[in-house]
Amino acid sequence: MKSLFLVTSLAFVSHAASASIEQIDIAANTMNITHLTQYSTDAVDYEKAYANYRLTITANIVGQIELAAQSLNSAQLTLEALLNSQASADTQALLAAVYGMQIALDNSKGAEYGMKTAILLKQASQLEPQNPRVSLVKAINAFYTPSLFGGGLDKTKLLASQAIEQFNLPCDTFCWGHAEAYTWRGLAKQQQGDLVGAKQDWQTALTIDDQYGWATFLLNQQSTVQ
Repeated sequence: MKSLFLVTSLAFVSHAASASIEQIDIAANTMNITHLTQYSTDAVDYEKAYANYRLTITANIVGQIELAAQSLNSAQLTLEALLNSQASADTQALLAAVYGMQIALDNSKGAEYGMKTAILLKQASQLEPQNPRVSLVKAINAFYTPSLFGGGLDKTKLLASQAIEQFNLPCDTFCWGHAEAYTWRGLAKQQQGDLVGAKQDWQTALTIDDQYGWATFLLNQQSTVQ
């Protein structure tokens, strides 16, 4: 009986210690590397990979390049292992985002991960055509891909708008990216000179998540420029 109680207690502690997607997003929005690092250690499976993905972005912003590379590699290994056991559109989309970041941090990896990214996103679309995170990752990928190769700013806006519509659908699993979709669409508008449209999208992102630090930064940056 004591052994059963101990196992049950340990399981409860382990579950309580693991981070939710919402907790990870809060830490990422406030650029809290300490919490993101803890979540990337305590969480398991998809949440672990997502925590490492967000930690990569935050660490890269603040100049901790070695930490960014380590956490990105950890996210990749976790997601590849998940795909080997069970394929899902969310896992495929997040792994595609991770591969895209590998290329962003090291352009020499484009040949290795570019095709893998395209295949993952195609598979994810086939599994769940209405998954907003798949559309969001496609939009991010298009932002960094020249129009000659199937990307471009118009494609980014189209895919981000598609994601925004899909985020209106019910979600009960890995519900992240809604505010981010507006932010990427705003970035594409900014690049095309539509500063008013960009500002509107970033403000909308903040109505979805008032702690979304990236949208706040972009709005403040635009105000400074003006």
